[in-house]
Amino acid sequence: MVIDFEKYALKGNEFIRFVALDLEVPRDKAGRIVRAVLHALRDRLSYEESFQLMAQLPMALKGIYVDGWTYRTSQQRIRHLDEFVEAIRQADGKLSGYDFGNDKQALRAVQGVFSALYEYVSAGEMSDILELLPHAIRELVRQPALTSSSKDIAGAK
Repeated sequence: MVIDFEKYALKGNEFIRFVALDLEVPRDKAGRIVRAVLHALRDRLSYEESFQLMAQLPMALKGIYVDGWTYRTSQQRIRHLDEFVEAIRQADGKLSGYDFGNDKQALRAVQGVFSALYEYVSAGEMSDILELLPHAIRELVRQPALTSSSKDIAGAK
């Protein structure tokens, strides 16, 4: 049996391209944004919920999701939107100022990653994840009604 790594890379690249088009940023920046948001989210979900989310991600993103993941007996809770944005900036490291800019740009980046998640992850799993997040984050990332621009982005996959 031959493992088709190119197929796995293709699906991961589609996800990154979706975010890059949505946020109107270069693909390398979109990749860092996706990584940082997924890591901040991962570190705040239960292990069971993380595994359920990860099971639905493209194979290449599964690798990104688990990169640097360490076992903790309890996850860090997200209480406020500001805490989540700070966790994302910490996950991005030295390029966080460039990748996420001011708070408005950081919140838009979070929305872009969640828009892509809505395309690749089942509605039930997204609902489970949203239930674990504070109200302000749920409202920020709730799936928007399809507009002509989001249909164009989805068609560009």
